[in-house]
Amino acid sequence: MSWFDFDWVDAFSDRAFGGNGCAVVHGGAVLSEDVCTAYVRETSLVECTFTGPSDVADIRVRYFLASREIPFAGHPTIATVAAMQSRRLVQGDALTLETGAGIVSIQLNGDEIEMTQVAPQFGTIVPADLVAASIGLPESAIISPPQMVSTGLPFCITVLRDHDALRAARLDEEPLRKVIKAGGYSGSDMAEPFLVTLKGATEAGDTFSRLLMLPPSPPEDPFTGSATGAMAAYLWRYGLMPRDTFVAEQGHDMGRPGQATVTRVGPTDAMTGIKVAGRGYVLMRGQVDLPEQLQ
Repeated sequence: MSWFDFDWVDAFSDRAFGGNGCAVVHGGAVLSEDVCTAYVRETSLVECTFTGPSDVADIRVRYFLASREIPFAGHPTIATVAAMQSRRLVQGDALTLETGAGIVSIQLNGDEIEMTQVAPQFGTIVPADLVAASIGLPESAIISPPQMVSTGLPFCITVLRDHDALRAARLDEEPLRKVIKAGGYSGSDMAEPFLVTLKGATEAGDTFSRLLMLPPSPPEDPFTGSATGAMAAYLWRYGLMPRDTFVAEQGHDMGRPGQATVTRVGPTDAMTGIKVAGRGYVLMRGQVDLPEQLQ
């Protein structure tokens, strides 16, 4: 057993209990996958990160759900950098992270953290009737062809007609499996529909989104930075977002309002990256005693 410092950070928020929580375990990248997933389950958070030294970047970051390791996630990236800032572990106004999805560049603008997600990959267009069945809505609620998009992690980007449809959505596991299969992914992949409307939750926002999830994760994600990048790429590609920079909102109906500023890198037909910026609030910190392997 070894003691590790940790910070619990509310990402994409500048206040306590906003945005999406993430526990950052400093130096924990040496731990086994079963220990890391057990820690996520212990926290009841969606994801946690574990950091360590890197030969190719300023720091290595491993990302974990309650069920498995994933290559990248957005709100844990904001949380990790905010935690490092709070401990004065960041020198200057830029750094790089080694992740399972590649090197992620970070730019610091005061307390705002901007990550450049990798160039979007546009995958399979999924039949709208399959997606509608998976979220308990009529097909007419979907106003643009759903498509698998990734800027580090795949999601089925699904544009809904209005906030009423967004709030009425309920995830159904069996139809969701058909969506994931139609998208070309296995049952273990995260490829849930990321639901977005073209109107913010507040006057400051341009989009309002939800991500519903299956166990062992919590039923809904308060703010999803990786999916926000994929969603933005989709909107730009199909001419649904006229601005080069816009404000994405999520989590307001959960009492955890979150906000990100999203910026396109490159032209709409040849995007080389997506910048997603937000703040992080360090809610608590301490130490945790973890084994390298579960018995």
